[in-house]
Amino acid sequence: MLFREILGQHHIKSHLTKSADSGRIPHAQLFVGPEGSGTLPMAIAYAQYILCGNVSGENTNGNEACNLKFEHFSHPDLHFVFPVATNDQVKSHPVSANFMKQWREFVVENPYGSLFEWLKSLGIQNKQGQIGVDEAQEIMKSLSLKAYEGGYKVMIIWMADKMNTATANKLLKLLEEPPQKTVFLLITENQDDIMQTILSRCQVLDFQGLPESVIADALVSRENIDEKLALRIAHQSQGNFNKALHLLHKDETEFPFEEWFVQWVRAAFRAKGNAAAILELTSWSDEIAGIGREAQKQFLHFCVEMFRQALLLNYQSPSLVYIEPTVDKFKLENFAPFVNGNNINEIFNELSDAIYHIERNGNAKIILTDLSIKLTRLIHKK
Repeated sequence: MLFREILGQHHIKSHLTKSADSGRIPHAQLFVGPEGSGTLPMAIAYAQYILCGNVSGENTNGNEACNLKFEHFSHPDLHFVFPVATNDQVKSHPVSANFMKQWREFVVENPYGSLFEWLKSLGIQNKQGQIGVDEAQEIMKSLSLKAYEGGYKVMIIWMADKMNTATANKLLKLLEEPPQKTVFLLITENQDDIMQTILSRCQVLDFQGLPESVIADALVSRENIDEKLALRIAHQSQGNFNKALHLLHKDETEFPFEEWFVQWVRAAFRAKGNAAAILELTSWSDEIAGIGREAQKQFLHFCVEMFRQALLLNYQSPSLVYIEPTVDKFKLENFAPFVNGNNINEIFNELSDAIYHIERNGNAKIILTDLSIKLTRLIHKK
């Protein structure tokens, strides 16, 4: 993957190439950035720059045979680790090596893809992917071998926040004293979820969401669409190139998140002193509890964004509002007055708590029912 194929993030490209050219390559780096900002493609391009001896700020003029191997991410000194779970083919002790063919296909198709899309490609979207303790053993085994081409070895750990405690503890020593010419590139969207002991051993690079102009230019050049449409999609994508591609191709989620959200807030609004609406909220909680934990987290993140958009509209910032609801008779401007400075922090806190507890295998029916009852109070708060 070439640096010129990566959207934006020019200051990070410059930093990485200059450090490599000067021979000052940190042994452990953490790339932190939101979905669709390019953390994974940047890590791959950086690995190619290091392993192939490329120079002058681009992945050319180095070892051409080595560069060819990167076209399908098959270089023997490039190693990947990513969240996995059991499926029909791998029934126990899943590790990244079991899914390497699917991983290469996934990254070739869209290197800006999300964790949920990766799990969905494996047919395990109803499970929570993780980097388990078996993976730590595989990492140590891979890095104990000599580099095939006599140079560096690069280990890319995608979504490193999905490492469980046992895995992280096993890797601590390796991160602190890695084998010679070994580079760890950890990637996360949530720095706060990385264990402090891991974080302290890494040099952190922060990625920002992509500017609208960068996304629009990429859509025009890569997807051959009209500039006006590209600008509108870029505005709606909120710095996320992966989201921009989904908006362009009108990729619908298999779950009706918007309908569920409208059903939820309408029932919560009616529930004050209305027992029938409480039963409706309970039924709603049961339905959402049946869709799998990853999808539940995706939905709750969607709810956070809907409340945020309503708040912006309430505070007279329509230029920042990009969501256009399609549910019958639901208008964001009519909902906005019920989201204000007196309740938004509590609403966000309750949603964050629900995501936290679902991620840690709490009972989804209880979590969602509790969240719904709390919303009935908060949504009426003046």
